[in-house]
Amino acid sequence: MMQLYFALDPATDPLVIRFLQEHLDDMRRVSPPESVHALDVEKLRQPDIRFWTTWMQQPDGPVLVGTCALKQLDASHAELKTMRVQGTYRGSDAAQRILAHALNEAKASGVERISLETGTEPFFTPARKFYARNGFEPCEPFGGYQHDPHSCFMTRTI
Repeated sequence: MMQLYFALDPATDPLVIRFLQEHLDDMRRVSPPESVHALDVEKLRQPDIRFWTTWMQQPDGPVLVGTCALKQLDASHAELKTMRVQGTYRGSDAAQRILAHALNEAKASGVERISLETGTEPFFTPARKFYARNGFEPCEPFGGYQHDPHSCFMTRTI
């Protein structure tokens, strides 16, 4: 099993910024502009968001494995944002461990419900299946979201 560690991150490391830009580029490539809800670096630095990077120590230094963020919607409800795993680690248990970290952090801060928005395009099928396997169910739009044929909204209690 990979030894991962998590860091509450200010999103200032150029490696992390590049990783986040790749995420935004992918979202813009597969979704219409009005349906891209991924956060840029500046939005990840807002006070209602906690952003983590996931790392693995290698002989030549730490390697970025993935990211996740929680946006506080109210005292008991948070949104999972920016969950992404580096391509090299897709198919490993990294995504499962990153999600577990986010859920544990949410629960520790008093959150009882966690929701997310992902796309409906085929590109997002693995993500939708992953979240469904982890107890997320379809739901109505939450927070400031509106109905959108390119968005899939999911939620679960923790």
